[in-house]
Amino acid sequence: MAGVSRPLRVLVVDDDALVRAGLCMMLDGAEGIAVVGEAADGSEVPAAADRHAPDVVLMDLRMPRVDGITATRRLRARSRPPEVIVLTTFDTDENILHALRAGAAGFLLKDTPPPRIVEAVRQVAEGEPILSPRVTRRLMDRTAAQAGAYARAKSALAALSPREREVALAVARGRTNAEIAAELFMSVATVKAHITSIFTKLDLDNRTQIALLAHDAGLA
Repeated sequence: MAGVSRPLRVLVVDDDALVRAGLCMMLDGAEGIAVVGEAADGSEVPAAADRHAPDVVLMDLRMPRVDGITATRRLRARSRPPEVIVLTTFDTDENILHALRAGAAGFLLKDTPPPRIVEAVRQVAEGEPILSPRVTRRLMDRTAAQAGAYARAKSALAALSPREREVALAVARGRTNAEIAAELFMSVATVKAHITSIFTKLDLDNRTQIALLAHDAGLA
């Protein structure tokens, strides 16, 4: 949107009338921004977008009929879609990732200071993604945790013999002892012995734990 003289057109979507009113008042008072429409539910977003042609949509996450993630996905599937900033009180990993995968350019919490929300609208209109600091930290922590789990799983599986690793991977794929025996050309008794050895070496209690370990190591 760089270089345009007209105000940035913003659509505010939230099922709470007081929240909508507060956001509209705040944004309409900002230079170069105009709130062109409101919607109280994700089901109203397509018609509102057609009517008002917004540049940016501020989207609530939880709404009674069509949630913000679904509404965002539908908006972003359009030709020349508006940018979307999800604005919510719910900052769970699942919500953050689902919103970003749906095509949201920003994820902000509702306790974000008003000047930051205004600046976020300008930034996403310029094509710059924006996340609140708390959301960024959660994503960084999640990535670090996944990297740590991967390293631990790879290290654990390295303690197994090549044959034990083959058995562990077969267990992770949901194979029975008989199926593993047929695939790996060994007796069922030998399969059981390998699984017992895996339990002992890796301090595991059941086959599900073997499967989870293989998953963390990127093998299943």
